[in-house]
Amino acid sequence: MKIDSHWTNVKDLNILRQTKSNNNLSSQIRKPSLTFSIFFLLSSLALPPSVSPAIFIPTLMEGSANERLDFGKMGYGCKHYRRRCKIRAPCCNEIFECRHCHNEAVGMLKNPYDRHEINRPEVTQVICSVCDTEQPVARVCTNCGVNMGEYFCEVCKFYDDDTEKQQFHCDDCGICRVGGRENFFHCKKCGSCYSISLRDNHQCVENSMRHHCPICYEYLFDSLKDTTVMKCGHTMHFECYHEMIKRDKYCCPICSKSIIDMSRTWKRIDEEIEATMMPEDYRFKKVWILCNDCNDTTEVYFHIIGQKCSHCSSYNTRTIAPPVMPQ
Repeated sequence: MKIDSHWTNVKDLNILRQTKSNNNLSSQIRKPSLTFSIFFLLSSLALPPSVSPAIFIPTLMEGSANERLDFGKMGYGCKHYRRRCKIRAPCCNEIFECRHCHNEAVGMLKNPYDRHEINRPEVTQVICSVCDTEQPVARVCTNCGVNMGEYFCEVCKFYDDDTEKQQFHCDDCGICRVGGRENFFHCKKCGSCYSISLRDNHQCVENSMRHHCPICYEYLFDSLKDTTVMKCGHTMHFECYHEMIKRDKYCCPICSKSIIDMSRTWKRIDEEIEATMMPEDYRFKKVWILCNDCNDTTEVYFHIIGQKCSHCSSYNTRTIAPPVMPQ
């Protein structure tokens, strides 16, 4: 049975399915609303495989330019982004919903030499998800007039319909960020955008974001996950940070500095050491220590519970060989 393109809701679809031999079917069906999403229709009405999205295109083309721009908004995309186009990867010439879909797919290839990541600025071709037309990178589809991304960055070749993320492009980072431009600043030394609350309030570490998370080893600079800056200036995923704290790990995995206020813990260790008498053979034994928190080197009395830094009173220390005096 030939499908007429002039229907929009469940009632109309039922008429269409039940009336197999009605020659005047179109008279029973209302005119469609162009703001009605194709994606919603296909997913909620469970159309048979024989019904193609292409039947909507003639109706779509009848609408005004503004109606065509908004057609299908938030109705297409993948688990990473809502968008109305796919990309053709320049590296392998395959089509993917987004760069993350590409990286995840090729990252699981058996041959490690075949694994690679897409270079987003090199993308030159996109495929409209509404009319399936392949075309050069642009905001609006050249065939059906659909806005392929409410947010569009020509530099990153990035499309996203979910503008509640408040996307913006940072020229210094060279990529798009989320959260609103007014809420972030670019730290030249750290080489990344940080929250305004960290301006003049963080320890700068050169290119601190251009490395992998020390816990999960995902590259931080363009990760989709939230990132936190620790007291020492090193960075890691916010989720990994809290998982580490839950497991009673309070030192930076990179530099071993304390990442939270440990003063109460040091006080309890003071009390425990005072109550614990060392054997006579070790009572006056001295060792050299390096403090992980202040980097000071001192000679202190050895104790089995821990060695206290005489400079900053931290117990986050390690024993080292005695310094060699120049002759």
